[in-house]
Amino acid sequence: MQIDNLSDLDIVHAILSRDTVVTREYLYRKCFPLFKSLYDRYYTNCVSVVEFINEIYVYLLYPAGKEKRSKLEGFAFGCSLTGWLKVVAANYCYQAYSRRVDMDYNFDWANDRSGAVSDSLLTDAGRGMDGGDLRKVLALMPNQRFARLIEYRYIDGCSHQEAARRLQMTMTVYYNSHKRAKEQMRAILRRERLI
Repeated sequence: MQIDNLSDLDIVHAILSRDTVVTREYLYRKCFPLFKSLYDRYYTNCVSVVEFINEIYVYLLYPAGKEKRSKLEGFAFGCSLTGWLKVVAANYCYQAYSRRVDMDYNFDWANDRSGAVSDSLLTDAGRGMDGGDLRKVLALMPNQRFARLIEYRYIDGCSHQEAARRLQMTMTVYYNSHKRAKEQMRAILRRERLI
């Protein structure tokens, strides 16, 4: 199907009527670069761009408010569909970040960013573990992006900035991911009775 020949109105109607071909072509192919840039730039709780697109898709079609209308049904065609989608997705990321910050209000951000030895996962895991042992533990982590973050920061000895650069993350996304990666790593270490 040639999605480029469809108008924004046709695409909206197709997505609302659950046309899988148009939905896949528009959201997952044509708009993939848009979603990838938002995924890389903003906080999401997703492990991949496809998961992020899935969340946006649900967000666009979920009936809300008194009228039980979806976000996409509220699109008024005052701008291009892609431009509107960019604003809606960025706002979704902002709301997700705001909810996350509200939940983490007791978190000591200064200590997380300092990289102090007392906050080190290597200290938690015990000094007897070498890089090979840690890599085996990292393989058990369900989120391999978090595993790479831990590997870059704690095994390779990268600074926070270098690890973020390697992962192609903004520092804001990196610090949120760093916290969650350490929590996931500690859960694995506890489960394996290593701490």
